Amino acid sequence: MQQPHDGLFALAHGWIAPRCLHVIAELGVADHIGEQPISVEKLASACGANAEALERMLRLLAAHGVFAAQVGAWVHTPSSRLLCAEHPLSMRPFVRLLNQPIYHKASSALEHSVRTGAPAVETFEPRGGWAYLSDHPEEAEIFNQAMTAKAAGDTGAVLNAYDFTRFTTIADIGAGRGHLLRAVLDAAPTARGVLFDLPDVIAAADVEHPRLTAQAGDFFSDSLPAADAYILMEVLHDWSDRDAIEILSAVRTAARADATLLVIEGLLPDEGTDPVALSMDVMMLFMLGGRERNPSQFRGLFNEAGFRLKRVVDTGTRMRIVEATAS
Repeated sequence: MQQPHDGLFALAHGWIAPRCLHVIAELGVADHIGEQPISVEKLASACGANAEALERMLRLLAAHGVFAAQVGAWVHTPSSRLLCAEHPLSMRPFVRLLNQPIYHKASSALEHSVRTGAPAVETFEPRGGWAYLSDHPEEAEIFNQAMTAKAAGDTGAVLNAYDFTRFTTIADIGAGRGHLLRAVLDAAPTARGVLFDLPDVIAAADVEHPRLTAQAGDFFSDSLPAADAYILMEVLHDWSDRDAIEILSAVRTAARADATLLVIEGLLPDEGTDPVALSMDVMMLFMLGGRERNPSQFRGLFNEAGFRLKRVVDTGTRMRIVEATAS
């Protein structure tokens, strides 16, 4: 049984392995490991790293199942393969995202959030995280790449868990570049889709689909498309309860009488603990002033906005589909 002292000691050092993961992803180390073991000297040369320092980081990551040592050389594990840029489910963009200056600055100012309840981003960008990204296009592009990569990993699970074929018009609100909606339309061959997001996002979106149209706008100020199903995937957790209710109310105003709302996010459990979900909850606090929510909290938001919680669908991943109907 772990002693309290040892548990706190391990937790206090818990930031080191993630930082190594961020650096390894930034250097593209995984892309230089093929099907055969490679020496750390060759790997370091290919990545522009110091061999001894690189091996020490790899040893730490290997203790977490990322990479493996084999007879004085290094090989892939299933987890480390996901750091390869060309892997169809690559997590490298998402890991790189967490290595960007906005995350370092905000997490360093975490005390501001716990004292005020406001996002720590405001200590260096009073207009908030979205304004910061708008002014830093290189970081914004990495953010977009990360969201695209993450969507690719989640889309299959969503499609396997939910039947979209009963809908005629599906609107994806805050849809990003449209990866989920295009896949949904492929799975629902009689449905039409509307991609809704900010003008600059729509300009970069892939709308090359015969049953897909794009509508640019701001869900806080512009009318949303009429549809019988609405998807909000990892949108509401970016916002406070007040803002989330405003977004949901805008959807309710546009929705047809019998419309279905599908909120796709990671959920906090009603009972028990989930360290990943709880970590995401704190990150949403210091980055954007948003939060992760449990089903009961979603029920409250829905009731305020004119929806009724119907069920929560398990996808087999950390993503859940929270289904609601217009009330």
